[in-house]
Amino acid sequence: MESTLILLRHGQSTWNLENRFTGWWDAPLTEEGRAEAAAAGRAISECGLPISVAHTSVLTRAIDTCNMALTETGRNWIPLRKHWRLNERHYGELTGKNKAETAERYGDEQVRLWRRSYKTAPPPVTAANPWNPNADPRFADIAPQAMPTGEALRDVLGRLLPYWYDRLVPDLKRFSCVLIAAHGNSLRALVKHLDGVADEDISGVEIPTGKPILYTIGIDLLPSEKLPLTERFL
Repeated sequence: MESTLILLRHGQSTWNLENRFTGWWDAPLTEEGRAEAAAAGRAISECGLPISVAHTSVLTRAIDTCNMALTETGRNWIPLRKHWRLNERHYGELTGKNKAETAERYGDEQVRLWRRSYKTAPPPVTAANPWNPNADPRFADIAPQAMPTGEALRDVLGRLLPYWYDRLVPDLKRFSCVLIAAHGNSLRALVKHLDGVADEDISGVEIPTGKPILYTIGIDLLPSEKLPLTERFL
C-alpha cells in the first residue's frame, strides 16, 4: 500500500529572527512563525489530505507548528507522537551565538562547514555556555552515550534512522497519510535518506520554513516517484 508522507519544517522562531544558532535550545515561534504554521495547515487541508498520525520533536517550536497545522486541517484529535530523535541538529558550543558574529570570528568558510556540510560537527558544548540545553528535563531519559554535545548532519541521520525504522515505518504501513513536523536539519537528514542524496550534494538541499513537502511512499519505503524536491512543495 502506498502512503503519503508530509514533511513540515517549523515556522520562524525567535532565534531564527535574531540570527542565532538554535539547535536544541527551546526558542519559541514568532508571530510570523505561527502564521506560517497555520498557512501550512490550510495548504494541506486544501489538498484534501486526511492525516492519520503526526510525529514531532520535543521542542516547542515544532510541537506548536504541528498543533497549529493540524487545527487548520480539523485533525487536531489524531495521535501526536513526540521524540527527541526528531530534534534539530545539536549545535554544540555554537548554541546561542549570533551567526554573523561567529563568521567574523572563525571565517565564512568554517561557519559554512558547520552549518551545511555532512561530516563537520561544531565544537562540543561546554558547561560554561549559558545556552547549554543538555540539562533540560525533557532530555533526562536520554542515555548518556546517546546524548549529543554537538552534531554534524551525519550524526543527525544516525540518531534519526532508528526512529524512522522503529516508529515511522510502522505508521506508514498502517496509515494512508503521516505528518512529520520537525526542523531544518532533521528533515534534511531524512530527505537525504529518502532521495539518496550524495554526501557532497546535501549541502545544497534547503528545507524552507512552513512549506509542506509531499512524498508518496511505496511498499519499498522509498518515494515511488523521484521528483525534484521543489516539485513536492505544496
